Amino acid sequence: MSTSTVDQLLGTATERHRAGHLAEARRLYQEVLSAMPTHAVAAFRGGLVELQDGHPEAALVLIARAAALAPDEPRHHFGLGQTLQALHRHAEAAAAYRRALQADPSSADAHFALGVALQSQGDHTGAIVAYRSAVALQPDHVGAIGNLGIALQESAQIDEAVKLLRTAAQLRPATLSHALNLGIALCRQRNFAEAETVLRGAILLQPDSPEVLFNLGNALHGLGWLREAADQYGRALALRPRYPDALNNLGNIHKELGEFASAEAAYGAAIEARPDYVTAWNNLGCLLRTMGRTPEAELTLRRGLQVNPAHSALHDNLGSVLKDLGQLDEAIECFRKAVQLDPGNPATHGNLAYALCFQSLQADTVREECLRWNERFAAKFSAPSHSHSNDSSPARRLRIGYVSPDFRDHCQSLFTIPLLSRHDHAAFEIFCYSSVERPDDLTRRIQGLADHWREVRPLDDEALASVVRDDGIDILVDLTMHMAGGRPLLFARRPAPVQIAWLAYPGTTGMRAMDYRLTDARLDPPGFENHYSERSIRLPDSFWCYDPLTDQPQVNALPALERGYVTFGCLNNPCKLTDSTLQLWGAVMRAVPDSRLRLLAPEGPYRTRLLQRLAAQGIDAARVGFVPYRMRSEYLGSYHDIDIGLDTFPYNGHTTSLDSLWMGVPTVTRVGETCVGRGGLSQLFQLGLLELAAESDLKFVAAATALAGDLERLADLRAGLRSRLERSPLMDAARFARGIETAYRGLWKTYCQERYAAALT
Repeated sequence: MSTSTVDQLLGTATERHRAGHLAEARRLYQEVLSAMPTHAVAAFRGGLVELQDGHPEAALVLIARAAALAPDEPRHHFGLGQTLQALHRHAEAAAAYRRALQADPSSADAHFALGVALQSQGDHTGAIVAYRSAVALQPDHVGAIGNLGIALQESAQIDEAVKLLRTAAQLRPATLSHALNLGIALCRQRNFAEAETVLRGAILLQPDSPEVLFNLGNALHGLGWLREAADQYGRALALRPRYPDALNNLGNIHKELGEFASAEAAYGAAIEARPDYVTAWNNLGCLLRTMGRTPEAELTLRRGLQVNPAHSALHDNLGSVLKDLGQLDEAIECFRKAVQLDPGNPATHGNLAYALCFQSLQADTVREECLRWNERFAAKFSAPSHSHSNDSSPARRLRIGYVSPDFRDHCQSLFTIPLLSRHDHAAFEIFCYSSVERPDDLTRRIQGLADHWREVRPLDDEALASVVRDDGIDILVDLTMHMAGGRPLLFARRPAPVQIAWLAYPGTTGMRAMDYRLTDARLDPPGFENHYSERSIRLPDSFWCYDPLTDQPQVNALPALERGYVTFGCLNNPCKLTDSTLQLWGAVMRAVPDSRLRLLAPEGPYRTRLLQRLAAQGIDAARVGFVPYRMRSEYLGSYHDIDIGLDTFPYNGHTTSLDSLWMGVPTVTRVGETCVGRGGLSQLFQLGLLELAAESDLKFVAAATALAGDLERLADLRAGLRSRLERSPLMDAARFARGIETAYRGLWKTYCQERYAAALT
């Protein structure tokens, strides 16, 4: 066949190819190759026909042949890359695109295709470079712009991703993928309002897209519209019943609404649809913990770790469950593992720091961990307090902000309500920043005590800091510290000139941005200042001011008088039942041989393990009774069966000890070397009962034994403890409020003086 005939045949094949007649084009290209096997163009175009017709393996043979015959032709390597990409051979495709770019570096399409191949391998950094090159060469390359936005989103560069995805959506407004990806990026940016608008527009483009409905649900969830979000997840599930992400997020909605049975069913369905879905395993475990089904929560989280042993959140939440179960050493191991796996997670590291409070006999251990937390997460935000523009008049009405996730039916409310109900609103304007997940009657009661109430749960720390600054807060008070739901990185941003830690526990945050911590002279005697990164402010009387929020049940007669034996008890969180605690109790039980012991513990394996630990201290199981977790009214009634409280060590009971005293049950405490181990001393001092605060193990046993051996005195104490508590500073809310307000005023004057001095330098 002559060259002119081949050229004519190739031209006809190309025309038929462009017209979409692939079978005829294939035949003609094959005729050319039969006549001239080294014809690179015919091989290349024949390969394109196979690729278009869904035969990438056949295409690969022909296009590879063309690339070998004409290695300097960039189109051949580009086509080879496309073919390899179709075969999911992404690394080889990337190599082919690079060869195409060696021949023609100005090809925006080749840079774009290289980005796609790299992104398919998980190389987001390389993909971003390739996409940027494509956009630089062709600024309106919609594919490159959109994919660059997606890659930046996956690399957590959310703001730039949103900008690019907006551009892509504007260039092709009728493209579903651009609208969907923009909506996803806006959600990650927490710009939920715009995300909702974009995703509703995407629904108009394709009303039956489960992905769009799912992401619209996410946007509505972010806006706090829980029922509306649940409706969108439901619509997505109607179109795709086994949609794991929609089932999981629907479970989250039900959990937030307190619909625990529905949440459990949704998480279970997500796991059934995708058995290796570790996020759903994690969420189900957390739900079971919330429901008080702690042993089941442990098993669920361990099953999740069987799926993915390197999942940080599973280790973190298992640590919290094990802490609940009193397995403190194992819990701390879990927290350390979680921090190792995800060193950039501040909440996980905070859980470790807080857990160490229950284990550590020395304050330095906790302080050093909190300082590490500060250097890792908070130090980069620190700014001087005098950079604020607040009016520095020392005597004006001050704006006080309280930040908490626990303005609800929570032990914290036993202390916030007495203070908030007695604030002098003429001198102090009170703001509450609430991130309560499920508001209740106590939430509404506390809301009524504030001048201004801010629902801030949907806000991230930066947005919340802006709200605090806009409110002109002078003194911002953290009520949570490193406990669950806290906002320490809000305080790291220093949105207020003066920042104070109080209430959660009398320890340290480790944060340089936290100026002060409130305490009292018994919790922190002279010499304790170096235990904390904050400056300690000792309140006039006590760190606590308590209101049981009920007068029921009444104190009953001493149970020992009727039973003929003394019942010791502790209704503290099991995480406080350390080996040191059980050793102390064992010595007491041996010294009072007919006595009994009553403890708070969940039903199931934990009780068995606790009985084994008690047996190791010589306490027979027949002498031990248990109380399950109960509602507060029933929990208080549990003290009707207890004669004497035994405190925990090295972390004393705080709220629980006050509950015990309220119910007429005196608590013997072991005084420690950390502030959390001196809570019993602080409370007993206010009641004139220092003989129950022991400075050594021997004195602890002696104090408990002496009390158990004098039932007449014990009965008198029981009868009078409630009124003694009511008459003490521990329940004098007006006195406490004046003391804390005096502290606020003094700290504000100090700030004003320092600001004035700074202005002169």
